[in-house]
Amino acid sequence: MSIPFEHIASFPLLTTLSEDDGAALAVQLVPLAASRGERIFTEGDTGDAVYLVLNGKIKISREAGDGRENLLMVMGPGDMFGELSLFDPGPRTATASAVVDTQMASLTHAGLQSWIEERPGGAMVVLQVLARRLRNTNDALSDLVFTDVPGRVAKALLGMAEKFGQPRDDGALTLQHGLTQEELAQLVGASRETVNKALADFATRGWLRLESRGVVILDQDRLEHRAR
Repeated sequence: MSIPFEHIASFPLLTTLSEDDGAALAVQLVPLAASRGERIFTEGDTGDAVYLVLNGKIKISREAGDGRENLLMVMGPGDMFGELSLFDPGPRTATASAVVDTQMASLTHAGLQSWIEERPGGAMVVLQVLARRLRNTNDALSDLVFTDVPGRVAKALLGMAEKFGQPRDDGALTLQHGLTQEELAQLVGASRETVNKALADFATRGWLRLESRGVVILDQDRLEHRAR
C-alpha cells in the first residue's frame, strides 16, 4: 500500500517537486509504524532504506563503548533519516528510535536511486537533506564552543518547539518533546544537573513552565534572546 503524494506534498523537503515527480516518489513509499521506544535500526546495521517521518518523533543517537548514549537530534514530520548509507554503503552510523508512537514511510535505496536516475531533479531533495544535516552539525559544534549550557538549552527547546510546539489560546506554546532529563542533557552536550539548573532558572524567570517530558513556553522572546 503506497502513500498518496497529497499526504506529503506540503513537507518542506518535497515542496520543490513537480506533481509528476512527487507522485512517482510517493508510489514507492511503504507505510511503517513504530511504537514508543522501538528501534527502527541500530548503529552497525546494514543500511538498505531511507525513512520519512509522517507524524511523531524519532531520536537519532550513538552509543559509546561503555554503553553511554549520545543523543544527536530529534526528527519530526517531514524529516528524512537514514540517507547517509545511500551514498556510503557501510554500516549505520547511528541508532534511530521512536520517542513516541510514530508513523513513517520507508523507501529502499534501490527505489530511491532508480527515482533519482529517472528524474534528476529529485536529486535536489536528497542534497537538501545532506546540506541541512551538515549545517546542523556545524551549528552544534559551534554552540559547544561558543554558547554556554543555558543558551544551548534555550536553543534546543526553541528548535523542538518549531517542529512540535502547539500554540495555546493565551499566547503560550506547549512543547511535549517526550525526552527524559538525561536525553535532553545529551542533546545539548551537558550534564543532567546543569541542564536542570538552567530549566529551573528559566522557570523562575517566568519564561517557561516545566511539565513531564515537556514545557510550556511563556515568553518566547526572552528565550530566543538567551539562545543567541
